[in-house]
Amino acid sequence: MRRTLFLSGFALLLSGSNALAPAFAVTGRVAPLDTSSTSTAPEAQELREGQSSTSSDRPQTVAILEEAPLAPADKPAAPITPSLPIATPPARPSARPIGAGIASWYGPGFYGNRTANGEVFRPGTLTAAHRTLPFGTKVRVTNLWNGRSTVVRINDRGPFHGSRVIDLAHGAASQLGVVASGVAQVKLEVLQ
Repeated sequence: MRRTLFLSGFALLLSGSNALAPAFAVTGRVAPLDTSSTSTAPEAQELREGQSSTSSDRPQTVAILEEAPLAPADKPAAPITPSLPIATPPARPSARPIGAGIASWYGPGFYGNRTANGEVFRPGTLTAAHRTLPFGTKVRVTNLWNGRSTVVRINDRGPFHGSRVIDLAHGAASQLGVVASGVAQVKLEVLQ
């Protein structure tokens, strides 16, 4: 088929026909040649004059239809708008840094006891004890040794040991990677 197409197009170019010459310079679809056109190709003239031609006797003449021109390289293409809405990530609440220091964790010996705000202390919670922050305050705690961070809710008072700034429940400590070492250098940010 390609050879037939090439040979028939080449014959049209050599015959001096200007009707299809520009179409060969552009890639496009292949369509049958319109026999009512003013082409001077010998096959087309034979068909117009009423002479029959079978597909086994000679190759079928085809014309290449031009495709729409491409956008110039200096102009940016129009943006493609997606058909589905793009899900935007939830906005991170703004944070106010309140300091840095040493964090410790507490847990197994205190499970089932009441915290300073009256809740029952349960394993795996993302809560913490702080000396001055109001109960219910959300604090982003970032472990400065490994880069991990988590958000905890203040529900207890403490720590009352040395210069520690926060005491994490076991769930928060395991997310930050503090369980094995017992303490870590952390940065605290109050979320608003």
